Order: sequence, then structure tokens, then C-alpha cells
Amino acid sequence: MTRSNVDALLAGNRITLAGYEARHFGWSVANKVATITLNRPERKNPLTFESYAELRDLFRQLTYAADVKAVVIHGAGENFCSGGDVHDIIAPLIDLPMPELLLFTRMTGDLVKAMRHCPQPIIAAVDGVCAGAGAILAMSSDMRLGTARSKLAFLFSRVGLAGCDMGACSILPRIIGQGRAAELLFTGRSASGDEGYAWGFYNRLCEPTAVLEDAQNLAADLVAGPTFAHGITKKMLHQEWSMSIDEAIESEAQAQAICMSTRDFERAYQAFAAKSRPVFEGD
Repeated sequence: MTRSNVDALLAGNRITLAGYEARHFGWSVANKVATITLNRPERKNPLTFESYAELRDLFRQLTYAADVKAVVIHGAGENFCSGGDVHDIIAPLIDLPMPELLLFTRMTGDLVKAMRHCPQPIIAAVDGVCAGAGAILAMSSDMRLGTARSKLAFLFSRVGLAGCDMGACSILPRIIGQGRAAELLFTGRSASGDEGYAWGFYNRLCEPTAVLEDAQNLAADLVAGPTFAHGITKKMLHQEWSMSIDEAIESEAQAQAICMSTRDFERAYQAFAAKSRPVFEGD
């Protein structure tokens, strides 16, 4: 099989998402940075059954997207996301039998899986309310920029549920530590932007008027880097949670060898030798 035949075959597994028409949130792509906008500001951008499912499906498609190399997620107005819509989600759940309840909780968990397994770095731009499932979306992102007025709350205990929702008991302690995660998940209290930054939940705090632009600029910086290698970094950050040190070292040896076979690795050396900046192309 010739190289052109291989390229043609692989092209069938690549998609473009710049023209994707989202039904339940905003979507745009510029310079390989995709921006997801949760856009129900009059209700502080809550999620619905439909937006959960569409976000899950979109993040799954991103695995094959050729034109998106980083993702920013934010909320319209002055809030990030207030969680699951009380009337559209919580009220109907009360009347569902157990099998259907499990279908719902697995579906919401699948959104987190899709976010963790898509190769693009995800940056959450968090302003105002970031609660319940909204806090999960921020938690599941790879990096988070907040503001002083950000209000982070895992509200599940406030509605009679356990804090172990959508991977929170696994992921959150790895970000902010076991004791702090336990406090938020047991009490459901709100953590301020300053607390979230001090605890390591936010990578940095921004001005409310600048947080989205700062997140998009950070995403653009990542897009200018070796995006194939960034995907490997994300995969290893996720996979190594359940590995021993020896397993992690061997897995990283294999991963780095793969990256050394890329053209971007060669470009970096050639640029170094020429005393210039490398121009990465993601292959």
C-alpha cells in the first residue's frame, strides 16, 4: 500500500468540527481553538438531559477532529454553570425507576470519560457560579482559570445525594487533596475563588472581563506547541493514576519513544540547530 493510499484511508477517520452546529450550547472554532459556551445565562447556564448528551457526543467526536487542537469551555454572562437544571432534570428523576436512573448516571459519567479521553487539552474559564455538574465540568478539564468571584460548590449532599458523582471522589482529591475534597463533597459548601486558587483547583485567577480571553490565549499557546505530544501527555496524566511507579516509568518510555518518531521532534532539533523557534505542525 502506498503512502497516498494510507493517507486516503486515514482521512476517512478524520473529521472537521468547525462547521458543527450545536443545538444545546454555543460552539465556535478559531485557529484550531474550539470554544464551548454554556448559554442559558438567565438560569446561570444549567445543564439539561440534552446538553449532557450532546456534550458527551461532541467530546467523543473530538478524538477524530483534525481542525481542533485545544478546547475552552465557559459560561455566558457572569456565571460558569449552576449544575443540572432543577426543573428539567431533578424533577423528572424523582419519578424514574432504578434502571432508568442508572442509565442517567452512567450517561453523565460518560461525559467525564469523553472529556478525559479526548486528546485535546481542555481549559475551563470559570467565573461566578460553578456548582454541581458545572463543578464537575471544571474539575474534568485539564486546566482551570478562575476569578475572585468564582463560587465552586459540589452541591450533591444538599439535594440528598452522595458526593461521589461523575468521578468526583476520584478526581477532586487528586487536584486539591483528600481532606479539602472531603470537606467540599460532605458539606456542599461554596469555595471562593481565592480558596480554589490556594488549593490548586485554579491554575490562576483572572479579572472577570478577561478570564475567557486568557483561557483562549492559553489554548492558543498550546495549539502552537507539539499537539500530538500534548495528546500523549494528557493520556499519560490520566492513565498513570492507576499505575505503579515502575509501570508508569515504562509507559512513559514507550510514550516518549512514540513522540521521538514524530516530525515535530525533528523540527524542534532542526530549529535548535538553526537557532530559531520551532514551528510545530502536530505530526
